[in-house]
Amino acid sequence: MSQPVLGILTLYLNNRKRLEEVPVYERMITEGRELGLDVFVFTPADVNSSQGLIHALQFNPDTGSWTRRWRPFPHMIYDRCRIQKSERFQQLLRFRSRYRHLVFLNRPLRNKWTVHQTLSGLKRFRPHLPDTMLVNSIGDVNRMLSKHHAVYLKPINGTGGRGILRISKSMGVHSSYEIHGRNTNRSIITPKRLPAAMLSSFLSGWDIKGRYLVQEGIPLELPSGRVHDYRMLVQKNGFGEWEVTGCVGRVGAINSVTSNLHGGGRATGMNELLDEWIPEIQKREKVREDSARLGVDISRYLEEKYGALCELALDLAVDKSGRILLLEVNPKPSREVFSQVGDKDAYRLSLIRPLEYALWVYNSRKHSKNA
Repeated sequence: MSQPVLGILTLYLNNRKRLEEVPVYERMITEGRELGLDVFVFTPADVNSSQGLIHALQFNPDTGSWTRRWRPFPHMIYDRCRIQKSERFQQLLRFRSRYRHLVFLNRPLRNKWTVHQTLSGLKRFRPHLPDTMLVNSIGDVNRMLSKHHAVYLKPINGTGGRGILRISKSMGVHSSYEIHGRNTNRSIITPKRLPAAMLSSFLSGWDIKGRYLVQEGIPLELPSGRVHDYRMLVQKNGFGEWEVTGCVGRVGAINSVTSNLHGGGRATGMNELLDEWIPEIQKREKVREDSARLGVDISRYLEEKYGALCELALDLAVDKSGRILLLEVNPKPSREVFSQVGDKDAYRLSLIRPLEYALWVYNSRKHSKNA
């Protein structure tokens, strides 16, 4: 009997066909073989549509080597493609459109603003959403600054902390703002203090209208002055049910407005960080329990709204009162936070769960066809 086949869909990072997550793919292919799942890697550039074949990348765990082989389309596709400004990404959009009838474990999620609007439509999620607006004019930023001591400007399609600004009212200086952040290359920009009257001209160079959202700034500075938050990974398990795989704290680099690991942040245990942030034991326990429930609830609801999903990473903030706030949802999460804190079990589980879920999907479809 033939094995179920899973294709991991990704994008080359450059014209030399470099891939981003090779060690992850090697581990998933190895684990897949143990589960009885045949796994290969491919990109839209490897597809021969006229012949209905894929020039697949295959890894052999016995030899530790990669080879190419022409293969039929897989039974299921696990989409790991992240946004790029390249023709490769346009090729991906065409692939998704042409082959939308295939079985995808995960469909694309919408942008940050659309996800925020979707979640804010439900009363139970609103207490967990920071005050947020789409920037249609500089006036929207000024209105938010009139309500909050600090705001964040975020690209609606940005990832990894790129292009994020934090604007806060200067302490002891009337009508001026402090500006910190990162440029689109993820580099920390030189902090600035501007008179309020110059904010508009400064932001005009960032092309924010319709492309950014402005969000209430949550006070998340530790005694060290570094910001922190939590990365929660929620995945489908081998029974097709959403479950929290793990949650890890993240502490940003010096002078960084974000905690992203790619921007110099470091991962730390959730319990360790909560102990430092919230002194009350009962309040900390409630944060752990409520955040897990919230993560599963949000994942279920977004799948209802947007179609097939198999995993989501939620960036969560916890204020001093223990209120949990959703900062961002990432549909293509990395697993490195678990490696950084030495949680080998959570790291392995994060790789295996999509494979177990793929087997569940395959067997469910097979049984429904035979019924």
